[in-house]
Amino acid sequence: MNTSKKITVQSTEISVLIGKNDNDYISLTDMIKAKDGDFFISDWLRNRNTLEYIGTWEMMYNPNFNYGEFATIKEKAGLNNFKVSVKELVMRTNAICLTAKTGRYGGTYAHKDIAFHFGMWISPTFQLYIIKEYQRLKEQESNPLSLEWNAKRILSKTNYTLHTDAIKNVIIPKMDIKDIKQGIIYATEADMLNIILFGCKAKEWAQANPNLASKGMNIRETASINQLVVLS
Repeated sequence: MNTSKKITVQSTEISVLIGKNDNDYISLTDMIKAKDGDFFISDWLRNRNTLEYIGTWEMMYNPNFNYGEFATIKEKAGLNNFKVSVKELVMRTNAICLTAKTGRYGGTYAHKDIAFHFGMWISPTFQLYIIKEYQRLKEQESNPLSLEWNAKRILSKTNYTLHTDAIKNVIIPKMDIKDIKQGIIYATEADMLNIILFGCKAKEWAQANPNLASKGMNIRETASINQLVVLS
């Protein structure tokens, strides 16, 4: 878990430590800031339902989990004087769903499955929002090119407007032509730029890439960021 990323849930910034195979850990220390009043992670951890959930998760995913020691801890849950810290729980049971970190990304972290359960303890609404934001983060990870593609599309549309305005305001007024020929000038100027940067006209690109063209894409939407900067 070397990479830390941030998600924002109801104005609360929360750290997510990215692990292998989607074994990500979410900061409970950050999450609890969204709960009204003076509450602590230990308040949640001493709850019997919380311990039941953690115990079930550990038995499913942790072959080294010391269930005998865990049962001893759980037996005391519900008593007024019962309390257990994350550090103690991990040390006594070999639990892997919780961890306390120091340093730059310090705080108490929980595996995402446990963190979502913790989110319900804060509020059902908060739980739904943190799941949604976490899913958004994973979608961005799985398709990092989507953000770049959106940037390309915006640049492409902006550049098209700049070029058509330049033709309308600069080139056409200097030429003695009728309106019917103006469209030809727009196309000619655009294709000149396309040939310089892409080596072909827009129509030629569409014929060579029918699948992309059928989706409404044009030659400039497949350009690199650098090419679009040159166009601008």
